Amino acid sequence: MPEYHDNSIIYGDQKKCIGCKQCEISCAESHSGCNLIEAQMNGYKLVSRIHIIQIDGINVPMQCRQCEDAPCAYACPTGAIYQDSGIVKINEKQCIGCKACVIACPFGAIEVCREGFAVEPGRTNLGIAKKCNLCEHRSTAGSKPLCSCVNACPTGALKLIKLSEYRKMMMRSRAREMAHIHSNNQG
Repeated sequence: MPEYHDNSIIYGDQKKCIGCKQCEISCAESHSGCNLIEAQMNGYKLVSRIHIIQIDGINVPMQCRQCEDAPCAYACPTGAIYQDSGIVKINEKQCIGCKACVIACPFGAIEVCREGFAVEPGRTNLGIAKKCNLCEHRSTAGSKPLCSCVNACPTGALKLIKLSEYRKMMMRSRAREMAHIHSNNQG
C-alpha cells in the first residue's frame, strides 16, 4: 500500500501581501533557470506558477492547492497529472495541451502555454500544462520543499504549511474564541 503524505500548500496571508509580485518573478525564474533580465534579452518566455490577484483592494496569492482529490488529475485524458508524496505533479512529456485540467481546476491555477524560446508557427504551439509543484526541482528527496516564492516574499505573506498543522491551528483559534464567548456569557 502506498504511503500517505499529508499535502502541503503555500498559504498566502492576504493581510501581509503588498502585491509586489516578487513571488511571481522568483517562481518564473526558478522554473526557467534564468533571471528576468536574461529572459528579456534572449526572448525567453517565463511562466510563473503563482499569481497575485487584486480583488476589492485586497491582494490574493493564487496557486495550486495540491488538492487531496485533484479534479485536474481525473480530467487529464493521458494520465499526465498524478499525485505523488503529497504533491499534484505533471509529467510534461505526457501532456498533450488539451486544457481539460484548466477547465477542471476550481482555482484557475493551471495554464497551458509554451515556456521558453519562441518557435516558428506550425501545426502546434507546443503548449503544456504548468502549475505549482512546490518547487520540487529545488528540493532533495525526503526534505521539506524550498519554494522560491516563499523565500522571495519580503513581508512573509507566503508560507509553506502542512494542511494538518493548519487545521489544528484553526481548531485552537476557534476553540479560544468559543471559550472567551462562553466565559463572557457566564459572568
